[in-house]
Amino acid sequence: MVQERYPLERCQQCDARDVCSCRGPAQLSCYVIDQLFQSFGEDGVDTPEEVGTPVPSSGRVLEALFCIMDVLFPGRMHTELDVDTSTEAFVQERLARAYRLIGREIGRALPFRWTGAYARAKGETDADENAAETAALLANRFISNIPSIRELLVADVQAAYYGDPAAHTYAEIMLSYPGLQAITVQRVAHVLYELEVPLIPRMMSEWAHTTTGIDIHPGAKIGRSFFIDHGTGVVIGETCEIGDNVKLYQGVTLGALSFPLDEDGNPIKDIKRHPTLEDDVVVYANATILGGDTVIGKGSVIGSNVWLIKSTSPGSTVTQGTVDVKVKNNRD
Repeated sequence: MVQERYPLERCQQCDARDVCSCRGPAQLSCYVIDQLFQSFGEDGVDTPEEVGTPVPSSGRVLEALFCIMDVLFPGRMHTELDVDTSTEAFVQERLARAYRLIGREIGRALPFRWTGAYARAKGETDADENAAETAALLANRFISNIPSIRELLVADVQAAYYGDPAAHTYAEIMLSYPGLQAITVQRVAHVLYELEVPLIPRMMSEWAHTTTGIDIHPGAKIGRSFFIDHGTGVVIGETCEIGDNVKLYQGVTLGALSFPLDEDGNPIKDIKRHPTLEDDVVVYANATILGGDTVIGKGSVIGSNVWLIKSTSPGSTVTQGTVDVKVKNNRD
């Protein structure tokens, strides 16, 4: 086998010298670094190549999220609550830590309001001269919404208990149900999304997606008493609107049809692309409902494996057409 040689070009770091001091693996390392740095984009301009602009820390964002989950469900969802620990002291400590962390990370995310690719496309490039104060204000508004988030989540736990005959305790739902975990993260991220905090809502929701297999965009508007049974493979798009007392089973997609494009051929983003489910709708496993104009009427039932791109009137039942099922004896 012919052994590959290291690049013969001198690295740019050594180019000013008469003799390049890099040899062997060291020369290869310098060569690779040179090539990489030539591919990095301009700092402060959000492009596929750019890497130099400060961004929120994924570790700290997730730590803040875990602290908030502890506040919402003390000892039930993330951190174990010791028997001798005061619940009030635990919640106070977790909330204070979440507040510090989320405020810092909002500050790092905020410049993408005017440096992000979509902001530039819309011409919204005027920087906030009081960014630090804005970040602190957004953190305050977010934290003040936590009691409202918990009120919604308590109703979600109740919906899971009544919606799943296999649930024998409320505790098991909070401790183990992936659907509740995904909904919890979405409700937290949705508040940040509504406050127009860049980056962080998606960082949170995609962690939940990775962890649970349930993909709920933080922009989706979800009513009270929402239950996802089993959950694996559920997808809920950014502009979905879901009413109260809605139940989804595994594999359900609430998605978009083909994207309309602008004059430059880019997808138009600020339009409703995903369906609306009114109150008391049930959607069974692997059903697909698409389109921003699609409205599923109150009290409707959508059967398994249905592909639906048009609206239904209230109280409808939608099923697939007749499918022949053949059964034969393996001994024949």
